[in-house]
Amino acid sequence: MTHTTAAVPALDRTDPEGAIAAAAKRCSNWGRWGADDVLGTLNFLTEDKRVEGARLVRRGVSFSLSQAFDMDGPQKGWRRRTNPVHTMLDTGTDAERGIQGFPHGIGGADDVVAMPLQCSTQWDGLGHIFDHGMAWNGRRAGDVVTSLGDSVTGIETAAAQIAGRGVLLDVGRALGTDGELPDGFAITAEHLDATIAAQGESARVGRGDLLLVRTGQLTRARRGIAAGTGWGDYAGGAAPGLSFTTADWLHGSEIAGIATDTWGFEVRPNEFDVAFQPLHQVAIPNIGLFLGEMWDLDALAADCAADGVWDFFLTAAPLPVTGAVGAPVNPIAVK
Repeated sequence: MTHTTAAVPALDRTDPEGAIAAAAKRCSNWGRWGADDVLGTLNFLTEDKRVEGARLVRRGVSFSLSQAFDMDGPQKGWRRRTNPVHTMLDTGTDAERGIQGFPHGIGGADDVVAMPLQCSTQWDGLGHIFDHGMAWNGRRAGDVVTSLGDSVTGIETAAAQIAGRGVLLDVGRALGTDGELPDGFAITAEHLDATIAAQGESARVGRGDLLLVRTGQLTRARRGIAAGTGWGDYAGGAAPGLSFTTADWLHGSEIAGIATDTWGFEVRPNEFDVAFQPLHQVAIPNIGLFLGEMWDLDALAADCAADGVWDFFLTAAPLPVTGAVGAPVNPIAVK
């Protein structure tokens, strides 16, 4: 299905403040589920929607939509975002040499990982972004997230919620060259609707769905890695992504969450002369929308293109780190 919303004003590249304020007012869900709400758009993902999603399992084929969590990942240290550091605490070598102190010959291996919670495939929680010092549902940012973490909308509040009908819109395949959109390509509501129309009935998007948008940028980054040039500017550089003007579409569609195969979800460079992630500023604190980033959609997209079925059961629970404003996830799509 497609979505009709009121006419969206043309962007004035010189006025991000005005555009953000207007979109936030048009798209606000504050108070929609009561003053104490901590789930935002996950309220749309009802028990009935989970049953609908489960019924989409036809062949039992499953796809992990997670990138790797290792030191060879895309992060470059921006704002202290580094790649995971994996260290062994006990090893097979220790077991062979009998230095672990266990009885009757038993040995084992153990390990630890240190990483920012948003260094690879992840969800942005509702405490991740603020709008003029205000968090989701009209709370003061300082009353939500302190040095102790997010005491109100911590990612653990979503731990049991994110499972239901997933839909993949392969915009890269529908509109791009060789399945990829160029860096800086702004995906508009019209592009989303055109992709739905091209993919057919199984690509309809509506209330409570978990929407995945493939741009093809990760595919391009992987070619660079294979060629020995590394990740390039995948983490934070120019990228295809959602246009700021899709805020009304995202609000009107009443989806539960949305994820892309890019570092930052929205188009980069952003569409204003001076701006940083303006769609985040509307989507998270005002719409209450969960955003996923750096998801690996390539294998799923190839399968969907092969059988012409673009919806599936999706389970994507974040790691419930108490008080975290984002968390790693290994999403599983089952067709």
